[in-house]
Amino acid sequence: MGHASCETRQKLIDTALDLIWKSSYGSVSVDDICKAAEVKKGSFYHFFPSKVDLALAAMEEAVSCWKSLHDEAFSAGRAPVERFERYADIIYQKQAEALEECGQVCGCSLASLAAEMACQEDRIRQKFEEITTNKKRYFESALRDMIAEGTLPAGTDVKTKAEEIYAYIIGQLMMARIQNNLEPLKRDLKPGLLNLIGVKKKTPQAA
Repeated sequence: MGHASCETRQKLIDTALDLIWKSSYGSVSVDDICKAAEVKKGSFYHFFPSKVDLALAAMEEAVSCWKSLHDEAFSAGRAPVERFERYADIIYQKQAEALEECGQVCGCSLASLAAEMACQEDRIRQKFEEITTNKKRYFESALRDMIAEGTLPAGTDVKTKAEEIYAYIIGQLMMARIQNNLEPLKRDLKPGLLNLIGVKKKTPQAA
């Protein structure tokens, strides 16, 4: 029984993440999620007091899914600048996979949800801030290593630069979703990111 309950809860989380990513929080109802997950509405409220609670769980799930990708891209075994290049490739590849699967550019699920709901639901805003703070630590670590190896000036403000990098990436993803077009992301994300960091190295774009 416990295993079945875990499966039902996970199915609701996965379904909510998928539906909200492809459309929006406001356009997806609890009924929509239950129908797509093939779960009774009573089961939904057994696991989640509200749609907001499910959205928070979906945000955590998105973080969990991306953790291994972040760890791989920002591995200490890579040269610092190559970590950012690899991350740019992963971002494009995941967006291309989503486009192939659902027929539209989906952008960043977390940023889209936060942009829509952060002013209405404080818990969503707080969760988004927590997630972004943790994500920017990857950037900060790579930037510090770039300073240590002499690629960046010793006086580089690592925290400010990490903020700029994050804002640039989110902006690129948001524009790709708005335009429903991945070509600018494929063309501009990596060189723009390297230019923002302050390095000139370029490697081939993602296929």
